[in-house]
Amino acid sequence: MRRMKADRMKRPRDAAAKAAASRESKTTLGGLIRLTRQRNGWTLRQMSDKVGIPLSTLAKVEADKLSLTYDKLQQLSARLGLTMAEFLAQAEIPAAAATPPVVMGRRSVTTTGGNSVRITTPHYDYEYLCAELREKRMVPILSRVRAHSIGEFGEPLRHEGEEFIFVLEGTIEVHMQFYTPLTLTAGQGVYLDSTMGHAYLAKDCESALLLAVCSSENPNLAGELMRHLDLGKAEQVA
Repeated sequence: MRRMKADRMKRPRDAAAKAAASRESKTTLGGLIRLTRQRNGWTLRQMSDKVGIPLSTLAKVEADKLSLTYDKLQQLSARLGLTMAEFLAQAEIPAAAATPPVVMGRRSVTTTGGNSVRITTPHYDYEYLCAELREKRMVPILSRVRAHSIGEFGEPLRHEGEEFIFVLEGTIEVHMQFYTPLTLTAGQGVYLDSTMGHAYLAKDCESALLLAVCSSENPNLAGELMRHLDLGKAEQVA
């Protein structure tokens, strides 16, 4: 009887210990890599090819016997299509369903010369659309690119979130921190991690017109994007 009672008392403790160990294993870098690999059904070799990190290195990191430098961690996140913050937050995703969203019913209609904020510089113009809506999670921007070299464009852009670029007119060359330059013509686009250094150049044309949609959990994303421009050299037109 005493043994049966002791066994019953031990089982909850064992279950709690296993749950705690599971949570702890996911909070290490190796645990996050293992979690990502298992969710995608990849072998270590397949994930190594995906993120561009040698198999032997990745195996040691997953086993928590080795860590990654900041640059390599940023590369790994970008190759997975995630920001570094999103990759590191995977262990914090709750199992329970989230609270149902509240319907806001917001909308904004953009017309020529209407509700936008324009920023003009010698080498590119930005027109922030739907400017009257505050705390947007997506920021739509029309951009006229006249820069033909990195020297003209200036320091590559880096900001939080992600973005989608779609070419409306002309041809552009997209420079990204971890990738070779990519050429896009009208009707083509690219989705990228905005924390990665990136720049857009007009190619084989005087200028190119792009539609960019930037997204982030930051409710002041539009303001943050504007601050990344050199407004000392820009003319802002409401």
